[in-house]
Formats: sequence, C-alpha cells, structure tokens
Amino acid sequence: MTRTRQHIIFETWLMQYRALVFKIVRAYASSLEDQDDLFQEICIQIWNSVNSFKEESSPVTWIYRISLNTAIKWGRNTERHRHEPLENVQHVLQENYVPMDPRLDWLYAKIHQLDDIDRSLTLLLLDDFSYKEMSNILGISESYVGVKINRIKKLLISKLNTYNDHEI
Repeated sequence: MTRTRQHIIFETWLMQYRALVFKIVRAYASSLEDQDDLFQEICIQIWNSVNSFKEESSPVTWIYRISLNTAIKWGRNTERHRHEPLENVQHVLQENYVPMDPRLDWLYAKIHQLDDIDRSLTLLLLDDFSYKEMSNILGISESYVGVKINRIKKLLISKLNTYNDHEI
C-alpha cells in the first residue's frame, strides 16, 4: 500500500469514527491532558494498523478493537509517554464545544469506575454492537458477554438509584 493510500484511509477512518474514539478516550482518561495523550496514542496505533487491515471485519470493529486495546494498555502503563502533536490530524482534535449534559458526565464517571472489560463492554453496548461482535472484539465468549452485561446493568441501575441533584 502506498503512503498516500494509507493516509487517505487513516483520514477517512478518523473522520468517520472520531466520536467513537472520543468516547473511548473519555471513558479511559479523566484529565484533558491524559485524554489528549490517549487520543494521540490511539491515532498512532490506527495509523500503524492501516497496512495490516485485511477487511475480515468491518472498519468500525477494527477501530474499536485498536482503540480499546490501546486504551487498556495505556491505562495500565504507569509512565505516561508524551507525544508531539500529530499535525496531520490536528483538525480532528478540534471538537466543537457543546456543553455536556450533567447526566452524561455522571454516566462517564460511573463507566470510568468500572474495570477494563466492563468498561469496554459498556461502551460497545452503548454503540449497539451485538454480543457476537463484542465477543470478537474482546476475545471472550458470547455467553460471558451476556453475563457481564447483565451484571453491569444491575450495578449501574443501583448507582442510578442513588443519583440525585447533589451529584451533578
């Protein structure tokens, strides 16, 4: 694959799946600086993976897998590696400012408290992935996906029951 073709695919994927990547970044990194670092790390991994994409899965599944694996690895890494801004994707980092709904902030805070697998499953569930797709992305069985999602829902519902205006 030519470098030009790689760049076109990379740019297309980032533009199409930017919201998905931002969602994962927000779930795995809390500070704005860490979110920027994680976004850059995911972009690097996506760029590096363009040549190895064999179209055995959809691009969204591929991007999700790369993003989640990168976020999990990044979260476990005790040393945060700082990267220079990626000039080729700087325009993707510019998100239009829209005030966040406090309920969405609450949800992200609760998702951030989950362990890596539960956090990943929650994000995949919110994006309407099937249990089969989730099991393929995370490398776990479909039945285990169902069990985990049931437990996550119960946990979030119990936390929602304690949700009140003072937490916003």
